[in-house]
Amino acid sequence: MKTILVTGANGYLASYCRLLNSHNFNWICMTRKDADLSDPASVKKYLETVKFDICFHTAANATTALCEENPEMAHRINVESTQMIIDACKAQNARLIFSGTEQSFNGKVEHGPFREEEPKNAVTVYGQNKAECEGLIESQLTDYVILRYSWMMGLSFPGIKASPNIIANVMNALLHGVPTLFTCNEKRCMTYAKHLAEQFEQITELPTGVYHIAADNDMTTYESAVYVARELGADEEEIKRLILPNHDRYADRFRDYRLDASKAASHGLHFGTFKENVAEVLRDFNWKK
Repeated sequence: MKTILVTGANGYLASYCRLLNSHNFNWICMTRKDADLSDPASVKKYLETVKFDICFHTAANATTALCEENPEMAHRINVESTQMIIDACKAQNARLIFSGTEQSFNGKVEHGPFREEEPKNAVTVYGQNKAECEGLIESQLTDYVILRYSWMMGLSFPGIKASPNIIANVMNALLHGVPTLFTCNEKRCMTYAKHLAEQFEQITELPTGVYHIAADNDMTTYESAVYVARELGADEEEIKRLILPNHDRYADRFRDYRLDASKAASHGLHFGTFKENVAEVLRDFNWKK
């Protein structure tokens, strides 16, 4: 049985993958208590104490605003500590599974969905950090899988805390009566995180390369939010009052973050459509039959 070192082990995707694959691998969990990613030297020191076959590197500072406010810190966390992980993978002849992002394409003026081989163009510090990491991995390792995620969604349950996502945001608006803005000037694929976790063992065996993890979605974020609200049974008056269109955000340029996941599909990985994913989330958590 292979041993996986997972960074950011308490995060949403890492926790979900560990839960559904607890018997498929030996897991070593690296958290902030073990190493502070803002101090790459501490990451290097920790990595010298563990032996692994695969590193699933999910840890990062993915908060766009914080990265913009402190790019030096973001670089230490997202890039310099990743270099320490690359070095450890080389030393142990281990495979690296790296968590990339749709933000690799957030500066493109063309419309997606984008394929893996298309040139990246990131305008946020976080997106630029991740793009730099991809370059480091591709130039230094021969055994790796880079996963570029779309916006991963789902709901929390015991032991698993979901990251902020469109279903939870819409639920909060409806349940608490809080009018909430959703962006009209962007399109994003939104994917149930469970599908990543369910297919994680297959992912560990993919040929070296970059793969997009995304469900198909042609709607804007606002249109997607309205769809979720209707699926939750909200009436049109509630939707009009609480699910609000944000026309100001990205008014300068429409953002298309969508990823083409056909390469992953060619290797037997399937993520469905946004509508199918929403229905599955709501069924799993007894919000809909």
